[in-house]
This record gives sequence, structure tokens and C-alpha cells, in this order.
Amino acid sequence: MSRDQFTVAVTGLNATDNPGPGMGVIRAIREHPDFNGRIVGLVYDNLEPGIYTRRFVDDAFLIPALSEGRSVFEDRLRQIHERMPFDVVIPNLDAELPRFIALESKLAELGVGMFLPTEDLFEIRSKARLEHLGKITNIAIPRTEVLAGPDQLRTIGLEIGYPLWIKGARHGAIKVYNPDEAIAAYHQMVAAWGAPVLAQANVDGDEIGVVAVGDGRGETIGAVPMRKWLRTDKGKGWVGITIGNPSIDELSRRYMAATCWRGPCEIEMVRTRSGEFHLIEINPRFPAWCYLSAGAGMNLPYAVTRLAAGLPVDPMTDYRVGTMFVRISLDLIVPLECYQSIATTGELRSTSPEVSHE
Repeated sequence: MSRDQFTVAVTGLNATDNPGPGMGVIRAIREHPDFNGRIVGLVYDNLEPGIYTRRFVDDAFLIPALSEGRSVFEDRLRQIHERMPFDVVIPNLDAELPRFIALESKLAELGVGMFLPTEDLFEIRSKARLEHLGKITNIAIPRTEVLAGPDQLRTIGLEIGYPLWIKGARHGAIKVYNPDEAIAAYHQMVAAWGAPVLAQANVDGDEIGVVAVGDGRGETIGAVPMRKWLRTDKGKGWVGITIGNPSIDELSRRYMAATCWRGPCEIEMVRTRSGEFHLIEINPRFPAWCYLSAGAGMNLPYAVTRLAAGLPVDPMTDYRVGTMFVRISLDLIVPLECYQSIATTGELRSTSPEVSHE
């Protein structure tokens, strides 16, 4: 298998107002000059918009919901591999990562590579263990409390101060301004994601995200920091710009060295007006804005593709400061036959009716 002929399977194609990272990953891979392979979309819903962008996704297959058992999930991946052999999988959703991590050896038997954190690494960066992470990396952490129940929110706001954030252990964050809002947010988090739920102190300042890849041995393959200029009501970056800051670079290296992180991640932090940095959370996969890394000259999704295939990648340090991304929404024009194909057969192949390239 030459490096130019990878067939890469990618998840997270839900390109909505709360987009998954999949389309950013795919665009970065597609645009790398060495790539001459195929892209396979793995989707949980037949209306994930990314599967209808034929310029980017050659073939798409439905995969079972995460509520299905692991064996059902594994069987479906084997079926897809028989229909369309793929060399690499890049999962992009927090909730699915434990399942892919558990199946890494099984997929390796099929000749499919991944470059993911271990189960222990995945857990060490959870929001519930953020304080411990701050200690081992020597990075400041906002006060974060794991809540025993909603009644605790009657008093904890007095200790932490309002506004504060109510967060799920792995997903979701709601900013609240009083105990009633905090309790309502607590129940919303439990209903959506289950327990535990956390309360985290708010830190005012510039929101910084770093998309980074670790080699699993303590070294950094590459890291690109971005300052959010504009956010949606869900807190997602809609406009951002790459920045250069030696302190951010040092914090990123410190995280990689202390954890021996393997694979992509997003390091989220806040820089206060006094110049202090506070680590807010670690997302254990590419962020939705990861295409910015390729646009700035450091193509981290393609680096992960090569690493997953077992090929060497030299550390990268150069990217263009001042490169901006602006997210937009476009309407895709799709023949009904495309929807019918994925809805009835569970797949949309490159031989299906053509889809708009917008």
C-alpha cells in the first residue's frame, strides 16, 4: 500500500450548527498533495449532511447507534470492510471513542489502523479528573467540583461564585447565573448524558483552542493554537484566528510530555487579562475547526492518517500566524435517490446519483 492510496474511514459528519469534526478532517486529508485515495464516511444517521458532499466523501455507510452492543458494532464494521476495504479509521466523536479504542486490536487484524489514546489516557483527561490533570501537568485549573446531587447547587454557587458552568463529565456545558438555573442545567445534563455532573468556576478572558497531535511517547507531532473571535450560542467557534504565543506552545508541550498523549486532541484554555492561562478541558479528538491547521500550513489530520497507517511523521513546528477561519452554512442539492439509498440499504456508493458539489 503506497501512502498515496489510503482509503480512510471517517466519522462525525454531522455538519450542522453544532458540527462534528469529520468534514474538517476530510477536507484536510483531501487537500494534502500526497493524498490520492478514497474517503469513506461512517454515519449514525442517514441525514448527516457530510455524506451528500460527493466532492469529499466517496462512499458512506450507516453504522449502529452506540446503544447497540459492541459485537453488533464490530460486525457492521467488518461488513463494511468487506464491501469497501479501508486502511485507516479516524473516529471524531467523544462518545464513540471508547468503543473504537476497545476494538483497536480487532480492526488491526483486518489491516485497519488507528492512532488513538489508550483507555487510561482517555479517562485521565475527563472533566471529572481535571484537577488531577492540572497537578501532573502543572497547569492552572478553574475550581471544578463533581456534584453528588442537585441539592449541592444550593450552596456550591456561594463557594465558587456566579456565573459558573454546569458540565457533563464527557459532553455539554451550560453557563448559569443563579441556583435555579444551575439546578435546571443539572437535570438537563443528567437527562442528556447521565451522571456525574460537574460545576466549574467561570474564568473571563480570551478563549484559546489548540489542535494538537501527540506521538504517544511524550513528544508533540504538531500543535496549532487558535483564538476564538466569534462563538455560537452553543459556545462553538464560528470565527477564529491562529496565534503565536510561546507560553501556549509550552503548555501544549507540557501536556503531551506529562500524559504521553497518543493521537489528536483539543486543548481548551482561557487567557485572562493578566496573561494567566487556565486549562478548561481536553477534548480527546480533533475539534470541528481542525481544517484550520491545514489552512495554516500544518496538516494534522493527514499526519494522523499516516501515523494510523504505521508510517513515520516528523514533528512539525511551522504554521502561519494570522490565518483565519470563518464558518458558513450552505444548502446541498441532493437527488432523492441518494437519501433513499442510504435509508434503505445503509450505504451510498460512488456509483449512486450525482450530488451537488457546493
